[in-house]
Amino acid sequence: MKMPADPDTDSVRLREAMADQLAQENVLHDATWRAAVEEVPRHHFVPGFYLPGDQPDEYGLTVWEPITAELDYGKWLAAAYSDTTLITQFDGDEPNWKDPAVRHGGAPSSSSTLPSLVLRMWTDAEVVEGHTVLEIGTGTGYSTALACERLGSSHVASVEIDSSRLEAAANALYGCGYFPTLALADGSYGYWPEAWYDRIVTTCSFRAVPPALLTQARPGGKILLPLSGWLYGSARVLLTVAEDGTAEGSLLPGTISFMPARKHAPPAFGNPADWAAGLTEETRSAKHSPERITAVTEEAFHLRFLAQTAVPDAQMITIGGAVHLIDVVTGSAATLTSNGRVWEVREGGPARLWMRIEQVIDAFDAAGRPNPETFSLHVYNGGQHLRHPQMPGLPLPRP
Repeated sequence: MKMPADPDTDSVRLREAMADQLAQENVLHDATWRAAVEEVPRHHFVPGFYLPGDQPDEYGLTVWEPITAELDYGKWLAAAYSDTTLITQFDGDEPNWKDPAVRHGGAPSSSSTLPSLVLRMWTDAEVVEGHTVLEIGTGTGYSTALACERLGSSHVASVEIDSSRLEAAANALYGCGYFPTLALADGSYGYWPEAWYDRIVTTCSFRAVPPALLTQARPGGKILLPLSGWLYGSARVLLTVAEDGTAEGSLLPGTISFMPARKHAPPAFGNPADWAAGLTEETRSAKHSPERITAVTEEAFHLRFLAQTAVPDAQMITIGGAVHLIDVVTGSAATLTSNGRVWEVREGGPARLWMRIEQVIDAFDAAGRPNPETFSLHVYNGGQHLRHPQMPGLPLPRP
Protein backbone atom coordinates (compact mmCIF):
# COMPACT_ATOMS: atom_id res chain seq x y z
CA MET A 1 0.00 0.00 0.00
CA LYS A 2 1.32 3.45 -0.93
CA MET A 3 2.03 5.61 2.11
CA PRO A 4 0.54 9.12 2.16
CA ALA A 5 2.88 11.96 1.34
CA ASP A 6 4.53 13.62 4.33
CA PRO A 7 6.40 16.78 3.23
CA ASP A 8 7.95 17.32 6.67
CA THR A 9 9.63 13.93 6.45
CA ASP A 10 10.28 14.01 2.71
CA SER A 11 11.92 17.42 2.92
CA VAL A 12 14.64 16.48 5.42
CA ARG A 13 16.86 14.99 2.73
CA LEU A 14 16.05 17.84 0.35
CA ARG A 15 17.02 20.48 2.93
CA GLU A 16 20.35 18.76 3.47
CA ALA A 17 20.94 18.51 -0.28
CA MET A 18 20.15 22.23 -0.72
CA ALA A 19 22.58 23.09 2.07
CA ASP A 20 25.25 20.95 0.39
CA GLN A 21 24.66 22.75 -2.91
CA LEU A 22 24.85 26.20 -1.33
CA ALA A 23 28.06 25.24 0.48
CA GLN A 24 29.61 23.99 -2.76
CA GLU A 25 28.67 27.30 -4.40
CA ASN A 26 30.47 29.12 -1.57
CA VAL A 27 27.27 30.71 -0.28
CA LEU A 28 27.22 29.00 3.13
CA HIS A 29 30.41 30.03 4.95
CA ASP A 30 29.01 29.81 8.47
CA ALA A 31 27.98 26.60 10.20
CA THR A 32 25.16 28.36 12.07
CA TRP A 33 23.58 29.61 8.83
CA ARG A 34 23.91 26.11 7.40
CA ALA A 35 22.14 24.71 10.45
CA ALA A 36 19.33 27.22 9.85
CA VAL A 37 18.95 26.11 6.22
CA GLU A 38 18.79 22.48 7.29
CA GLU A 39 16.23 23.25 9.98
CA VAL A 40 13.76 25.72 8.38
CA PRO A 41 11.10 23.93 6.27
CA ARG A 42 10.77 26.23 3.24
CA HIS A 43 7.75 24.31 1.94
CA HIS A 44 5.65 25.65 4.83
CA PHE A 45 6.18 29.15 3.44
CA VAL A 46 5.30 28.36 -0.18
CA PRO A 47 2.09 26.28 -0.29
CA GLY A 48 1.60 27.59 -3.81
CA PHE A 49 3.75 29.46 -6.31
CA TYR A 50 4.26 30.09 -10.01
CA LEU A 51 7.11 29.00 -12.26
CA PRO A 52 7.65 30.25 -15.83
CA GLY A 53 6.80 27.88 -18.67
CA ASP A 54 9.33 26.87 -21.29
CA GLN A 55 7.77 28.95 -24.08
CA PRO A 56 5.98 32.32 -24.20
CA ASP A 57 2.44 32.52 -25.52
CA GLU A 58 1.46 33.74 -29.00
CA TYR A 59 1.74 37.35 -27.83
CA GLY A 60 5.21 36.87 -26.39
CA LEU A 61 4.00 36.89 -22.78
CA THR A 62 5.49 34.59 -20.16
CA VAL A 63 3.21 31.68 -19.32
CA TRP A 64 3.23 31.20 -15.55
CA GLU A 65 2.30 27.72 -14.34
CA PRO A 66 0.82 27.27 -10.86
CA ILE A 67 2.55 24.70 -8.63
CA THR A 68 0.94 23.24 -5.52
CA ALA A 69 1.16 19.94 -3.66
CA GLU A 70 -2.29 19.00 -4.92
CA LEU A 71 -1.38 19.63 -8.57
CA ASP A 72 2.04 17.93 -8.51
CA TYR A 73 3.46 16.93 -5.13
CA GLY A 74 6.90 15.94 -6.40
CA LYS A 75 7.42 19.07 -8.50
CA TRP A 76 6.16 21.30 -5.69
CA LEU A 77 8.49 19.84 -3.05
CA ALA A 78 11.51 19.70 -5.34
CA ALA A 79 11.05 23.34 -6.38
CA ALA A 80 10.64 24.43 -2.75
CA TYR A 81 14.15 23.12 -2.07
CA SER A 82 15.78 24.36 -5.23
CA ASP A 83 17.82 27.54 -5.39
CA THR A 84 15.04 29.26 -7.28
CA THR A 85 12.87 32.32 -6.80
CA LEU A 86 9.25 31.23 -6.45
CA ILE A 87 6.66 33.82 -7.52
CA THR A 88 3.74 33.96 -5.09
CA GLN A 89 1.79 37.01 -6.28
CA PHE A 90 1.23 39.15 -9.38
CA ASP A 91 0.17 42.79 -9.55
CA GLY A 92 -0.68 42.81 -5.84
CA ASP A 93 -3.48 40.23 -6.30
CA GLU A 94 -3.41 37.17 -4.05
CA PRO A 95 -3.97 33.93 -6.06
CA ASN A 96 -6.64 31.41 -5.11
CA TRP A 97 -4.37 28.46 -4.36
CA LYS A 98 -7.34 26.11 -3.99
CA ASP A 99 -8.06 26.59 -7.69
CA PRO A 100 -5.08 28.39 -9.26
CA ALA A 101 -5.14 29.40 -12.91
CA VAL A 102 -2.36 29.60 -15.48
CA ARG A 103 -1.29 33.23 -15.94
CA HIS A 104 -0.13 35.00 -19.07
CA GLY A 105 2.20 37.89 -18.32
CA GLY A 106 1.79 40.13 -15.31
CA ALA A 107 4.25 41.81 -12.96
CA PRO A 108 5.42 39.71 -10.01
CA SER A 109 4.74 41.59 -6.77
CA SER A 110 5.83 39.05 -4.16
CA SER A 111 8.05 36.00 -4.11
CA SER A 112 10.15 33.65 -2.06
CA THR A 113 13.60 34.80 -3.11
CA LEU A 114 16.11 32.13 -4.07
CA PRO A 115 17.76 30.84 -0.87
CA SER A 116 21.31 31.66 -1.98
CA LEU A 117 20.37 35.35 -2.26
CA VAL A 118 18.50 35.34 1.05
CA LEU A 119 21.61 33.98 2.76
CA ARG A 120 23.84 36.37 0.88
CA MET A 121 21.80 39.29 2.18
CA TRP A 122 22.03 38.15 5.80
CA THR A 123 25.75 37.39 5.57
CA ASP A 124 26.57 40.59 3.63
CA ALA A 125 24.83 42.51 6.43
CA GLU A 126 27.37 40.96 8.80
CA VAL A 127 24.68 39.62 11.13
CA VAL A 128 26.03 37.76 14.17
CA GLU A 129 24.64 36.36 17.42
CA GLY A 130 23.24 38.99 19.76
CA HIS A 131 22.21 41.40 17.02
CA THR A 132 18.72 42.83 16.85
CA VAL A 133 17.54 43.07 13.27
CA LEU A 134 14.75 44.72 11.33
CA GLU A 135 13.76 43.05 8.08
CA ILE A 136 11.79 45.17 5.63
CA GLY A 137 9.64 42.98 3.38
CA THR A 138 8.46 39.85 5.19
CA GLY A 139 7.19 38.29 1.97
CA THR A 140 6.57 34.60 2.51
CA GLY A 141 8.41 34.62 5.84
CA TYR A 142 11.17 32.19 4.84
CA SER A 143 13.94 34.76 5.21
CA THR A 144 12.44 35.82 8.55
CA ALA A 145 12.47 32.21 9.73
CA LEU A 146 16.15 31.81 8.89
CA ALA A 147 16.94 34.92 10.96
CA CYS A 148 14.83 33.61 13.85
CA GLU A 149 16.59 30.25 13.70
CA ARG A 150 19.99 31.98 13.82
CA LEU A 151 19.31 34.81 16.30
CA GLY A 152 16.19 33.80 18.20
CA SER A 153 12.73 35.20 17.54
CA SER A 154 13.04 37.91 20.19
CA HIS A 155 15.87 39.53 18.19
CA VAL A 156 13.91 39.75 14.93
CA ALA A 157 11.30 42.27 13.73
CA SER A 158 9.84 42.22 10.23
CA VAL A 159 7.41 44.54 8.46
CA GLU A 160 5.31 43.96 5.36
CA ILE A 161 3.08 46.38 3.44
CA ASP A 162 0.74 43.70 2.02
CA SER A 163 -1.82 42.44 4.56
CA SER A 164 -2.55 39.13 2.80
CA ARG A 165 1.18 38.39 2.48
CA LEU A 166 1.75 39.21 6.15
CA GLU A 167 -1.12 37.01 7.29
CA ALA A 168 0.17 34.04 5.29
CA ALA A 169 3.72 34.60 6.54
CA ALA A 170 2.58 34.91 10.15
CA ASN A 171 0.63 31.65 9.95
CA ALA A 172 3.65 29.86 8.49
CA LEU A 173 6.09 31.33 11.02
CA TYR A 174 3.91 30.61 14.03
CA GLY A 175 3.17 27.12 12.73
CA CYS A 176 6.92 26.43 12.59
CA GLY A 177 7.50 27.74 16.11
CA TYR A 178 8.94 31.16 15.24
CA PHE A 179 7.50 34.23 16.96
CA PRO A 180 9.24 37.39 15.70
CA THR A 181 7.67 40.83 15.95
CA LEU A 182 5.55 41.24 12.82
CA ALA A 183 3.85 44.42 11.70
CA LEU A 184 1.77 45.64 8.79
CA ALA A 185 3.70 48.77 7.85
CA ASP A 186 5.34 50.74 5.06
CA GLY A 187 9.01 49.80 5.25
CA SER A 188 10.01 53.31 4.20
CA TYR A 189 9.29 54.33 7.79
CA GLY A 190 10.99 51.38 9.44
CA TYR A 191 9.41 50.21 12.70
CA TRP A 192 9.85 52.51 15.69
CA PRO A 193 8.47 50.30 18.52
CA GLU A 194 11.47 47.93 18.33
CA ALA A 195 14.21 50.49 17.51
CA TRP A 196 17.21 50.78 17.82
CA TYR A 197 18.51 47.98 15.60
CA ASP A 198 21.99 46.61 15.08
CA ARG A 199 21.11 45.67 11.51
CA ILE A 200 18.41 46.68 9.05
CA VAL A 201 18.04 44.50 5.97
CA THR A 202 15.58 45.31 3.19
CA THR A 203 14.32 42.66 0.79
CA CYS A 204 12.80 45.19 -1.60
CA SER A 205 14.57 48.00 -3.42
CA PHE A 206 14.27 51.75 -2.94
CA ARG A 207 15.11 54.66 -5.24
CA ALA A 208 16.96 56.29 -2.33
CA VAL A 209 17.68 55.43 1.30
CA PRO A 210 14.61 56.19 3.46
CA PRO A 211 15.73 58.68 6.16
CA ALA A 212 13.74 56.88 8.88
CA LEU A 213 16.03 53.88 8.63
CA LEU A 214 19.07 55.94 9.60
CA THR A 215 17.34 57.19 12.75
CA GLN A 216 16.38 53.64 13.78
CA ALA A 217 19.83 52.06 13.45
CA ARG A 218 22.24 52.23 16.38
CA PRO A 219 25.34 54.38 15.91
CA GLY A 220 27.74 51.93 14.32
CA GLY A 221 24.82 49.83 13.11
CA LYS A 222 24.55 48.81 9.49
CA ILE A 223 21.86 48.97 6.82
CA LEU A 224 21.91 46.61 3.83
CA LEU A 225 19.71 48.08 1.15
CA PRO A 226 19.08 47.33 -2.54
CA LEU A 227 18.77 50.46 -4.66
CA SER A 228 16.98 50.62 -8.00
CA GLY A 229 15.31 53.11 -10.29
CA TRP A 230 12.86 53.49 -13.11
CA LEU A 231 15.44 52.40 -15.69
CA TYR A 232 15.68 49.17 -13.67
CA GLY A 233 19.31 49.78 -12.88
CA SER A 234 20.15 48.17 -9.53
CA ALA A 235 22.84 48.12 -6.89
CA ARG A 236 23.25 47.15 -3.26
CA VAL A 237 24.91 49.18 -0.54
CA LEU A 238 26.04 48.39 3.01
CA LEU A 239 25.84 51.61 5.03
CA THR A 240 27.34 52.25 8.46
CA VAL A 241 25.43 54.81 10.52
CA ALA A 242 27.48 57.43 12.37
CA GLU A 243 26.79 59.12 15.72
CA ASP A 244 25.49 62.23 13.94
CA GLY A 245 22.90 60.27 11.95
CA THR A 246 24.75 60.38 8.64
CA ALA A 247 25.73 57.17 6.87
CA GLU A 248 28.34 56.01 4.42
CA GLY A 249 29.17 52.76 2.67
CA SER A 250 30.39 51.14 -0.50
CA LEU A 251 28.36 49.54 -3.24
CA LEU A 252 28.58 45.75 -3.21
CA PRO A 253 29.59 43.60 -6.19
CA GLY A 254 27.22 41.50 -8.26
CA THR A 255 24.23 41.88 -10.54
CA ILE A 256 21.41 41.39 -8.09
CA SER A 257 17.97 42.98 -8.42
CA PHE A 258 14.94 43.05 -6.13
CA MET A 259 11.31 43.98 -6.60
CA PRO A 260 10.78 47.68 -5.87
CA ALA A 261 8.99 48.83 -2.76
CA ARG A 262 5.37 49.39 -3.74
CA LYS A 263 5.60 53.19 -3.46
CA HIS A 264 8.89 53.30 -5.37
CA ALA A 265 7.63 51.42 -8.43
CA PRO A 266 7.49 53.43 -11.68
CA PRO A 267 4.18 54.95 -12.80
CA ALA A 268 2.47 54.02 -16.03
CA PHE A 269 3.90 56.06 -18.89
CA GLY A 270 1.23 55.53 -21.53
CA ASN A 271 1.73 55.03 -25.24
CA PRO A 272 5.32 55.71 -26.43
CA ALA A 273 3.92 56.75 -29.81
CA ASP A 274 2.13 59.66 -28.14
CA TRP A 275 5.37 60.82 -26.57
CA ALA A 276 7.32 60.39 -29.81
CA ALA A 277 4.81 62.62 -31.60
CA GLY A 278 6.01 65.57 -29.52
CA LEU A 279 9.68 65.18 -30.40
CA THR A 280 11.48 67.69 -32.58
CA GLU A 281 12.32 66.73 -36.16
CA GLU A 282 15.98 67.51 -35.53
CA THR A 283 18.17 64.44 -35.17
CA ARG A 284 21.77 63.91 -34.15
CA SER A 285 24.12 60.96 -34.06
CA ALA A 286 24.24 59.31 -30.67
CA LYS A 287 27.61 59.52 -28.98
CA HIS A 288 26.97 56.16 -27.33
CA SER A 289 24.83 53.20 -28.35
CA PRO A 290 21.95 52.26 -26.02
CA GLU A 291 23.59 48.83 -25.75
CA ARG A 292 26.01 50.45 -23.31
CA ILE A 293 23.24 50.26 -20.70
CA THR A 294 21.03 47.48 -22.10
CA ALA A 295 23.54 44.72 -22.90
CA VAL A 296 23.40 41.57 -20.77
CA THR A 297 26.74 42.22 -19.09
CA GLU A 298 27.84 43.14 -15.58
CA GLU A 299 29.23 46.45 -16.80
CA ALA A 300 25.99 47.43 -18.55
CA PHE A 301 24.00 46.46 -15.44
CA HIS A 302 26.21 48.69 -13.30
CA LEU A 303 26.30 51.52 -15.85
CA ARG A 304 22.51 51.56 -16.12
CA PHE A 305 22.33 52.18 -12.38
CA LEU A 306 24.76 55.09 -12.68
CA ALA A 307 22.97 56.49 -15.75
CA GLN A 308 19.61 56.68 -14.05
CA THR A 309 21.02 59.11 -11.48
CA ALA A 310 21.12 61.62 -14.36
CA VAL A 311 17.52 60.91 -15.42
CA PRO A 312 15.86 59.65 -12.19
CA ASP A 313 12.30 59.96 -13.51
CA ALA A 314 12.88 58.40 -16.94
CA GLN A 315 11.71 55.00 -18.09
CA MET A 316 12.88 53.02 -21.09
CA ILE A 317 11.18 50.67 -23.51
CA THR A 318 12.19 49.15 -26.83
CA ILE A 319 9.53 48.74 -29.52
CA GLY A 320 10.26 47.63 -33.06
CA GLY A 321 13.96 48.26 -32.62
CA ALA A 322 13.46 51.85 -31.44
CA VAL A 323 14.50 52.74 -27.90
CA HIS A 324 12.19 55.19 -26.13
CA LEU A 325 13.06 57.18 -23.01
CA ILE A 326 10.05 58.77 -21.34
CA ASP A 327 9.99 61.09 -18.32
CA VAL A 328 6.45 61.52 -17.03
CA VAL A 329 7.55 64.10 -14.43
CA THR A 330 9.18 66.69 -16.72
CA GLY A 331 7.38 65.73 -19.93
CA SER A 332 10.70 64.99 -21.65
CA ALA A 333 11.25 62.18 -24.14
CA ALA A 334 13.91 60.77 -26.43
CA THR A 335 13.87 58.16 -29.18
CA LEU A 336 16.91 56.30 -30.52
CA THR A 337 16.80 54.50 -33.86
CA SER A 338 19.55 52.66 -35.73
CA ASN A 339 20.18 52.82 -39.47
CA GLY A 340 22.52 49.83 -39.21
CA ARG A 341 25.63 51.98 -38.83
CA VAL A 342 24.89 54.61 -36.22
CA TRP A 343 22.17 55.40 -33.71
CA GLU A 344 20.24 58.61 -34.24
CA VAL A 345 18.58 60.56 -31.45
CA ARG A 346 15.53 62.81 -31.34
CA GLU A 347 14.85 64.58 -28.05
CA GLY A 348 12.16 66.85 -26.73
CA GLY A 349 11.03 68.51 -23.54
CA PRO A 350 12.95 70.50 -20.93
CA ALA A 351 15.49 67.71 -20.29
CA ARG A 352 17.69 66.13 -22.96
CA LEU A 353 17.46 62.63 -21.57
CA TRP A 354 19.93 60.76 -23.75
CA MET A 355 22.42 63.62 -23.62
CA ARG A 356 22.40 63.42 -19.83
CA ILE A 357 23.02 59.67 -19.97
CA GLU A 358 25.84 60.20 -22.45
CA GLN A 359 27.52 62.57 -20.01
CA VAL A 360 27.51 59.86 -17.33
CA ILE A 361 28.91 57.32 -19.80
CA ASP A 362 31.65 59.79 -20.80
CA ALA A 363 32.64 60.27 -17.15
CA PHE A 364 32.51 56.51 -16.56
CA ASP A 365 34.82 55.82 -19.50
CA ALA A 366 37.21 58.61 -18.50
CA ALA A 367 37.47 57.09 -15.02
CA GLY A 368 38.52 53.74 -16.51
CA ARG A 369 35.13 52.02 -16.25
CA PRO A 370 35.28 51.52 -12.46
CA ASN A 371 33.42 48.61 -10.85
CA PRO A 372 30.67 49.03 -8.20
CA GLU A 373 32.94 48.47 -5.20
CA THR A 374 34.87 51.65 -6.01
CA PHE A 375 31.76 53.80 -5.49
CA SER A 376 30.62 54.98 -2.09
CA LEU A 377 27.21 56.30 -1.06
CA HIS A 378 27.05 59.24 1.35
CA VAL A 379 23.76 60.09 3.08
CA TYR A 380 23.63 63.39 4.96
CA ASN A 381 21.23 66.25 5.75
CA GLY A 382 18.59 64.83 3.43
CA GLY A 383 20.97 64.53 0.48
CA GLN A 384 22.37 61.36 -1.02
CA HIS A 385 25.29 61.17 -3.43
CA LEU A 386 27.27 58.40 -5.05
CA ARG A 387 30.93 59.33 -5.11
CA HIS A 388 34.01 58.10 -6.92
CA PRO A 389 37.52 59.60 -6.83
CA GLN A 390 37.52 60.10 -10.60
CA MET A 391 33.87 60.90 -11.30
CA PRO A 392 31.63 63.82 -10.30
CA GLY A 393 29.05 63.20 -7.60
CA LEU A 394 25.91 61.41 -8.75
CA PRO A 395 22.80 62.39 -6.76
CA LEU A 396 20.05 59.94 -5.95
CA PRO A 397 16.42 61.11 -6.08
CA ARG A 398 15.30 62.81 -2.89
CA PRO A 399 13.60 60.21 -0.69
